[in-house]
Amino acid sequence: MIRKGDWTKPTTGLAPGYTQANLVILPKKYAYDFLLFCMRNPKTCPLIEVTDVGSSIPHKTAPDGDLKTDLPKYRIYRNGEFAEEVTDITSYWQDDFVSFLIGCSFTFEKPLLENGIPIRYIEEGRNVSMYKTNIACESAGIFEGPVVVSMRPMKPAEAIRATQITSRFPSVHGAPIHIGDPSLIGIDAIDSPDFGDAVTIHEDEVPVFWGCGVTPQAAVMASKPELVITHAPGHMFITDVKDEEHAVI
Repeated sequence: MIRKGDWTKPTTGLAPGYTQANLVILPKKYAYDFLLFCMRNPKTCPLIEVTDVGSSIPHKTAPDGDLKTDLPKYRIYRNGEFAEEVTDITSYWQDDFVSFLIGCSFTFEKPLLENGIPIRYIEEGRNVSMYKTNIACESAGIFEGPVVVSMRPMKPAEAIRATQITSRFPSVHGAPIHIGDPSLIGIDAIDSPDFGDAVTIHEDEVPVFWGCGVTPQAAVMASKPELVITHAPGHMFITDVKDEEHAVI
C-alpha cells in the first residue's frame, strides 16, 4: 500500500508486531561521521541496519523492501534546511548514498497496549508528540545537535510499568529518559511540539519522554550537510523483523 502511494499517513498501528524504523540517507562522505554519531548516542539513535553504498535495499531487515519507495513520506534537507516533503525519492537517488535504519519507539507500543497502557495519540488519531530538548547529543565529526524526545502521557503507575516494559527494548530507545516536568529538559510549551501533534494530557497524568529517532533530523539542521533524506516524522519504514526479536529477556 505504501509503495503504491495508497498509504501516506503516519505508520503507528500498522503491521502490529513488526519493527518500524526511522530513516537517514546521506552521501558516503558523511557516512562515517554519522555512523559514529549513532554509536555515541545509542539511546536516541539505536542502529538497526546500515546499507551498502548505493543500495536502497535493507537486506538484513527487509530484503524485498526498497527505501526509495517504501515509506509514506520523506523529507529532503539541503544545507540543513528543510526543502520539501515527498512520497517517493527515486528521482533523488544517488550512487553514493548510504542508508541508516534507526530504531523507533512505535515498536514497543504493542506490548504497552497489551499491558493495558493507553497510547493517547493513537486514541486521538494523531501523530506522536516530539520535542527538541536542552540535552546535547555527543558530537561526532560534523554532526551535533539536541536530543529529540517523543512524549506519551500516562498515570504515574502506568509510567512505572511502561518503564519496566520498554527497558526490554534497548535497540528501539529502551526506557524513558525523563518523566514529569518538561521544563527540566528545556520544553517550555508541552502543547506545542516541534514535530508531530499535541495530545491531551489529563490532570492525573504525567508526560513520559523517550529518546526519539527524529534526533538525527535535529542534528542535520544543526550541522548543515549539503543533502540528507529522512523519513517524515511519524512516517516510518516497516521491516520484516518481529518486535520480540529486539526484546531483551
